[in-house]
Amino acid sequence: MLTIDLAAIQSNWLKLCAVGANAAVAGVIKANAYGLGAAQVGNALYGVGCREFFFASIDEALAARTFLPIDTFIYVLGGIGAGNEKLLIESKLTPVLCSTAAIRGWAKASIDLGGRASSAIKINTGMTRFGLDLEEFEAFCNNVDLVRVTNPSLVMSHLACADERHHPLNIQQRDRFLRCTRLISPLVSGLRFSLVNSAGILLGREWHFDLLRPGAALYGINPSPDAPNPMLPVVRLTLPIVQVRRLDAPAAIGYGSSVTLPAGARIAVVAGGYADGLHRTLGLQPEGILNGGLIRAVGRISMDSTMFDITGIDLPDDQLIGREIEVINSSLSLDYLSKKNNSLGYEVLTSLGGRYQRRYLTGANDDRK
Repeated sequence: MLTIDLAAIQSNWLKLCAVGANAAVAGVIKANAYGLGAAQVGNALYGVGCREFFFASIDEALAARTFLPIDTFIYVLGGIGAGNEKLLIESKLTPVLCSTAAIRGWAKASIDLGGRASSAIKINTGMTRFGLDLEEFEAFCNNVDLVRVTNPSLVMSHLACADERHHPLNIQQRDRFLRCTRLISPLVSGLRFSLVNSAGILLGREWHFDLLRPGAALYGINPSPDAPNPMLPVVRLTLPIVQVRRLDAPAAIGYGSSVTLPAGARIAVVAGGYADGLHRTLGLQPEGILNGGLIRAVGRISMDSTMFDITGIDLPDDQLIGREIEVINSSLSLDYLSKKNNSLGYEVLTSLGGRYQRRYLTGANDDRK
């Protein structure tokens, strides 16, 4: 069972709004809201005032038009591809244009359709991933007619090292972005600017500009790894026990017989394996909590099942079938799992498989164990 606390997501968004008091706060709900359900998360955020959302692909954004209210602004981060301009314009989706070719394609489509559809422009200020290089952006600003027909409503960039507060690139990227804002501001009235993701929000208001773009922090991932997590936990994952084994003699466990347990040991076989992302979510040797005690997985994780050593759990076998082992909760948190497995909170969340039954908590009276 994967339990997703929508009220905690709302609270996390509101907390970020308070940090960035002079800026609007969007919701990054790409990749199906990091695997937690874009429709459920998107509407929960809308319910507390979020009106701008970012998606990775056109397909994600088109799907969002079916569940988000019409007054939302939907941005497509991952490029639009030649020939898709008309579809985006008709669907009222705002592309994030990352190259001169994309800008020219958007401008032509806008002219052909007799309007001035808005766009967002992305600049590479130091991450060297998506975006116009600074020279390209300067050339774009020198072509006033192209700027006007492209009709940017937002200019954005992305910090590469925001989770390292004192990394020198943070200031360099901010200063480069400031120079870009000064180039284009005289050309477009009402233009807004956006630089920071979750971690960048905590760098301070000099980085905030007009729009903040949190993703990870909404879902309970610590935006400042060198400090206590200010965000509420959002997910709880439990795995049901489907079989209990008591060993009458020493026995090898699982594929490859890599582990042998002694006589008298007990094993709980749970539903959930690497097809459900447990190898990425929980690591090679998952931990869990059962009846208040910490237990560990033994042997290799299988496609559909995982085995836990429950020798120390003082419950009879018949009371264990159907019970659930907690593998993500407030103590086995996303931060803990990320550090233990040398992974990222993003990886943990997006690896949660689609086979889990999902339960959404929506209010303060819900049972949040």
